[in-house]
Amino acid sequence: MWESLLDFFRSTGLFQLFTEEGWKNLVMIIISLVLLYLAIFKKFEPYLLIPIGFAMLLVNLPGSEMFVVTTQMVGTQEVTSYSGLFGYLYYGVKWGIYPSLIFLGIGATTDFGPLIANPKSLLLGGAAQVGIFITFIGAILLNFTGAEAASIGIIGGADGPTSILLTSRLAPHLIGAISVAAYSYMALVPVIQPPIIKLLTTKKERSIKMEQLREVKRIEKILFPIIVSIVCILLIPSSAPLIGMLMLGNLLKESGVVKNLSDTVGNALLYIVTILLGLSIGATTGGTSFLTLQTLFIIGLGLFAFSMATASGVLGGKLMCKLTHGKVNPIIGAAGVSAVPMAARVAHLEGQKEDPTNFLLMHAMGPNVAGVIGSAIAAGLLLMFFA
Repeated sequence: MWESLLDFFRSTGLFQLFTEEGWKNLVMIIISLVLLYLAIFKKFEPYLLIPIGFAMLLVNLPGSEMFVVTTQMVGTQEVTSYSGLFGYLYYGVKWGIYPSLIFLGIGATTDFGPLIANPKSLLLGGAAQVGIFITFIGAILLNFTGAEAASIGIIGGADGPTSILLTSRLAPHLIGAISVAAYSYMALVPVIQPPIIKLLTTKKERSIKMEQLREVKRIEKILFPIIVSIVCILLIPSSAPLIGMLMLGNLLKESGVVKNLSDTVGNALLYIVTILLGLSIGATTGGTSFLTLQTLFIIGLGLFAFSMATASGVLGGKLMCKLTHGKVNPIIGAAGVSAVPMAARVAHLEGQKEDPTNFLLMHAMGPNVAGVIGSAIAAGLLLMFFA
């Protein structure tokens, strides 16, 4: 009987936690509980961190087999397949389906009016993407491959779906670390950005009031997604999945003739895909593959990328402020990262700290939505070179 009980205990996940590699699962279980705490009690990106954290918990419970990776040789080619519940869901990430559908939903909930009213803010969205390429160079210097460095650099865009799509194409073995880093720093925008803004701007600059934006006509909002799609995809064809879906979602919204489709895409579909994406990301964070020195480098580089993106956006704002003789508040440059609308809200609040009557939200939304386009274009460029 004792032998039978011992055999039973050896077959349990509890026994496997005390094997040589079991401590890694224990660490990941603790990390998953921390993520769930931050999501539920601190409200840091709860829509994504709850499914990510719970999937992380499940895959690190030994024996669950929720995410099984199998690699085999087919002729001279190595083929990787996935099984288990999360393994089957993961194909939506591998094939680039979930990130593109997320962009469809984002497009249906985004107002590009502030960008259309002030086209110059597109430059600030572009300036913030400099952080991506600075980090790319840094990752190369740390001996990451070009494809890995590109996947790490894109964290600076503060755009989770873009990071996931690019990494799934270029460096799928890093998708767990890069996804967790990308969404963690998106959640920490209100913590990371204010010190950088204050460091790079003066009180006088932060107090600048900007002129009210002009009213944008309906025809302009309808033509915008069509024109952007044509121009961006003709120049950078690899940006089509993200730019195309983003602009389709926006066209559904601005056309005004398919309200049910627009509402479904911007609400029900967006939330459904968010759950699937979160579960798929969390599934890739098994202790053995996630707890490595490489992961620590990625998390550190991700913070550097996001900080540099914020800094380059603010410096772009300072330059624009000087060129316009003080008509642009450089704070709005920080919103050039594509954490919509959180980055725009942070810029607005930083302006109000200096002058409570200063309202920068709509001005900051221009660079903010430009950042979404900019990060998708940056991802397309990196795909062109390294796919």
